[in-house]
Amino acid sequence: MEKREQLYEGKAKKVFATDDPELLIVSYKDDATAFNGLKKGTISGKGVINNRMSNLLMQMLEKSGIPTHFVEELSERETLVKKVSIVPLEVIIRNIAAGSFSKRYGRDEGEVFSAPTIEFSYKNDELGDPLLNEYHAIALGLATKEEIETIKRYAFETNRLLKAFWAECGITLVDFKLEFGKISDGSIVLADEISPDTCRLWDSKTGEKLDKDRFRRDLGGTEEAYAEVMKRLTEHI
Repeated sequence: MEKREQLYEGKAKKVFATDDPELLIVSYKDDATAFNGLKKGTISGKGVINNRMSNLLMQMLEKSGIPTHFVEELSERETLVKKVSIVPLEVIIRNIAAGSFSKRYGRDEGEVFSAPTIEFSYKNDELGDPLLNEYHAIALGLATKEEIETIKRYAFETNRLLKAFWAECGITLVDFKLEFGKISDGSIVLADEISPDTCRLWDSKTGEKLDKDRFRRDLGGTEEAYAEVMKRLTEHI
């Protein structure tokens, strides 16, 4: 597979064209941002961990019937993926109150919900990724009703599978963000990544944060937390 020109550079990844118009190469960076890019830094080695972790988890999800953009891991930082047209919705599944949810609704961090909940935000940096509901998404032409139903079904099933897997690793899946895209035939697939950048992961026994909140909140030990999650994952995958 021939790597060609860079098409895009985001906060955590670069995307390159290939000699196949249906396939792209994603390269993971160590750059870290928080609060819509207001806080910037580096988490050494996170690109390698996030690349490998995303690929392992996406392959696991594929086997359970969740279609993804994953094709092949090319190196420790690069992965071949299907070209998708990203649906401009960030999909957040929450099992436990934390972060912005706790602040927004005045709930203690750590409150366990009776059932998982879902939020959508408009994937738009200039507007600060505002929250919206399904009717807004349809009115804005971001997705059709059928596409949203498919995304919801995949998101809740992904939560069920990941929650059970992380529990085996001694980790509680608090909440996480997903992105979806459409491949050339118009069908919806899971895209982007699944990593400590996009998931809140707490140690099941101690409640210690093992994710990007360590960077967001200046808790220290961020690299060690990412490495610990990767270690537990590889022991159980």
